[in-house]
Amino acid sequence: MNNTNIRDVFFDLDHTLWDFDRNSELTFEAIFNKNHPTIETKDFIEKYVPINQACWKLYQYDKITHAELRYNRLKHSFDALNYVISEEQIESIAQEYIHLLPENNHLFDGAFEVLDYLKHKYKLHIITNGFAEVQYKKLSNSNIGNYFQTITNSEMAGVKKPNPIIFEYALDLAKAKKESSIMIGDCLEADVQGALDAGLDAIFFNGSNVQVEQNIKQVNHLLELKNYL
Repeated sequence: MNNTNIRDVFFDLDHTLWDFDRNSELTFEAIFNKNHPTIETKDFIEKYVPINQACWKLYQYDKITHAELRYNRLKHSFDALNYVISEEQIESIAQEYIHLLPENNHLFDGAFEVLDYLKHKYKLHIITNGFAEVQYKKLSNSNIGNYFQTITNSEMAGVKKPNPIIFEYALDLAKAKKESSIMIGDCLEADVQGALDAGLDAIFFNGSNVQVEQNIKQVNHLLELKNYL
């Protein structure tokens, strides 16, 4: 099953290597304990996760700005909780969240082991829609930055996954060919279909065990990548 043509492996970061949900919850917990102790973090997260996903989808297709994403995902979550909070307080939380988030650096199980395995066989790279200032800190603080020869973010490329331009940008930066490259990520639309449409191969990191079409390559655990690479 191993693909002998592959030379360059591109990873998404959040929800693929870096455990965004776990790190995000820990960040909110620290903020609320200090400034909003009546908020139950679990209750907030229940509202926030789907709202954040919806906001990111709008951001992905340039329907909202970076600033609107940061503000709206919090505002809508507090509204859903019926928690009264001022615009200034929301802005303050948004800033503190971005500042504190890279201080929590839980990775998905098997991340180091699979990166150690792959680095001897392939050139490794990152393609992320995340904010550049935060993504570099995440990579550095979690001690995985040195595995990657190039890091492409949407601010550099000027577009976000699944736009084929970001994949072209990443390939150029990596001096890689699409026919010998593969993308690994948790989002079927942005990572998998985006890569396939741009001419790369792709593997879906299906950590939530969602149903997918049979022709899509997928893994439920990072170490299963050894079956493909």
